[in-house]
This record gives sequence, structure tokens and C-alpha cells, in this order.
Amino acid sequence: MSRDEQLKERWDLVVKKLSNQFADGDILDLDAIIYLVGVQELGQLNRSYKKDQKLDLMHIAICKLLTPYGYYELDFVDNDGWPHYKVLETLPHLKAGEQSILMKEAIVNYFLETEYIN
Repeated sequence: MSRDEQLKERWDLVVKKLSNQFADGDILDLDAIIYLVGVQELGQLNRSYKKDQKLDLMHIAICKLLTPYGYYELDFVDNDGWPHYKVLETLPHLKAGEQSILMKEAIVNYFLETEYIN
């Protein structure tokens, strides 16, 4: 199986499992999954978030997901429990499709590492 086929298979598994768990089977898109990663990383699961906080959660997720790639590093966690990251390397300019593939790969790796999928 090629690397692309394996990524697609694992991505489909992540989408299916998360969609069943959090959206009653409605298919979650990439942004929704990034948001869920942010909520998971913040660890404050049973609360509601304002619009700007939801964007902050997505930022947390992107930083966490791209940390293994050397783009970010956890800097500190503030008094409210929100993680803050510092930029180690500027993200390369990628086309939209390339960005999507990078994020899907990072999400798959995140869920492999957390043993949500195998």
C-alpha cells in the first residue's frame, strides 16, 4: 500500500470514528476535527466556548499538530490552563491542497500517537 493510500485509509477511519462519537454520524470536516483536537488539548471538555475562543482552540490544535514537524513548541500554560506555543520555524507557503494533506497527516499521526486509531 502506498503512503498516500495509507494516509487516506487512516484519515477515513479518523473521520468515521470522530463523526460517530461527536456528530451522530454526520461527517465532520477538517476544521471540525481540528477544533476537537483543540478542545482535547485544552482539557476543558464540559463547557461552551465563545466564537473567539473557538478560533483560539483551533490555533492550539494546529500548534500541537505541527509541533512534531518542528514548526511550534509548547512555551507555557497560562493560569486558565490554556497552552501557548512559540514559533520555531515559519510554515512554508503551501497551496490549499498541500495544506490540507499536511493537516490530515498531522491529525492521523496525532490519533495514532494517542492510540485512538491504530
